[in-house]
Amino acid sequence: MRKFGLPFLCFILFLLAAGCGSSSEDPSLSNGQNGNKKVTLRVSWWGEQQRHDDTMKVIELYEKKHPNVRIEAEFGNWDDYWKKLAPMAAASRLPDVIQMDASYLFQYGEKGQLEDLTHFMDDGTIDTQSIDKNAVSGGMIGNKLYGFTLGSNVLSVITNDKMIKEAGVVLNDETWTWDDFEKIAIDIHQATGKYGTNGMYPADVFFPYYLRTKGERFYNKDGTGLGYSDDRLFIDYFDRELRLVDKNAFPAPDVQSQIKGNEAEFIGKGNAAMTWNWSNQYLGLAQSAKSALSIKLPPEHENEKALFLRPSMFFSISKNSKQKLEAAKFINFFVNNVEANKLIKGDRGVPVSSKVLKQIKPELTEEETKIFNYVEKASNYVSKEDSRVPLGNAEIMELLKDISEQILFKKITPEAGAKMFREKAQTILQKNQ
Repeated sequence: MRKFGLPFLCFILFLLAAGCGSSSEDPSLSNGQNGNKKVTLRVSWWGEQQRHDDTMKVIELYEKKHPNVRIEAEFGNWDDYWKKLAPMAAASRLPDVIQMDASYLFQYGEKGQLEDLTHFMDDGTIDTQSIDKNAVSGGMIGNKLYGFTLGSNVLSVITNDKMIKEAGVVLNDETWTWDDFEKIAIDIHQATGKYGTNGMYPADVFFPYYLRTKGERFYNKDGTGLGYSDDRLFIDYFDRELRLVDKNAFPAPDVQSQIKGNEAEFIGKGNAAMTWNWSNQYLGLAQSAKSALSIKLPPEHENEKALFLRPSMFFSISKNSKQKLEAAKFINFFVNNVEANKLIKGDRGVPVSSKVLKQIKPELTEEETKIFNYVEKASNYVSKEDSRVPLGNAEIMELLKDISEQILFKKITPEAGAKMFREKAQTILQKNQ
């Protein structure tokens, strides 16, 4: 025993010293941040090249501050993103952190594919002290939070004011009506030979806004049926679009479908004077445009306070993730870290953290400031967002897109489209109840 006593005692003392040493380390290095626990996170998103570049910079910053974490980035354009996500979900292979859109949140959440994030807020992993509760609630379904809002957006009409001036038309976005919009678009085409406006696609964004200007909603309050009862509204909306197509003031859907990304948009190429889009898209369009652009309020926004603050997109955590805590830490960094948000600068909407917003606003460029100022201005004309998006919404939006194209290609009339849409939408909603 004496032969091994001294070495054994030294070994025990070494362990005790090591234990004392680790207890005196900086608390910020706990929870796996001291490099002992290596973590790989898969993070996915959709977007344009600028968003990819900026997000990669944030990821590099995060990895630098958290050397034990390695992030695998998965991204693509809108269409490809959702095509790839569906089979991943079916195979329980979703990324740890998923950029999620409101139109898909219910679908993935109700199928049990997303983690409820409320406990990460309750324990402070995701800090919400400087974030308004209404901003967070955009990702709620019932009492569960399936997506954390990354920013706020408002619908807008982005304009090439040089083209509008050359056409000799006057656009007052404080007072213009739907009839004004139609006349201005046609007058611009007649004066310039260019499109007055881009195609208002997809219809699932702009038709619901049209309904709001008429005091109606797309879905009813409990999400069991359509919210508008008069199909005349559907007919009038598409009649207007047909008139604009016939006057060449509005691109037909086959022409519009060829546009992939902000760089190819009509307004960026100088081939349209107006484009309907979300406010956060202004920056990408302004950067690719040949002429200066402005951001304006849509027609009849004052009616019924038709505008609404929309969560630009969310970050969700997949239910199958084995790194949920680390995924939540990354989301917290994305929404609350000032340095990270200086890199993003509102690409995913105006930041939801008032603390972040206050610190990054002085460093914004002129074009970035226009977005922030527009959202602030538009906030005077907003009301509550539409009722919750029901299960089956993605299928209904595909239906609306299909019927919209049939109408604009003149395969069916708006009257036939209105009837078809109501019948098939109701069947989808009943099937998913």
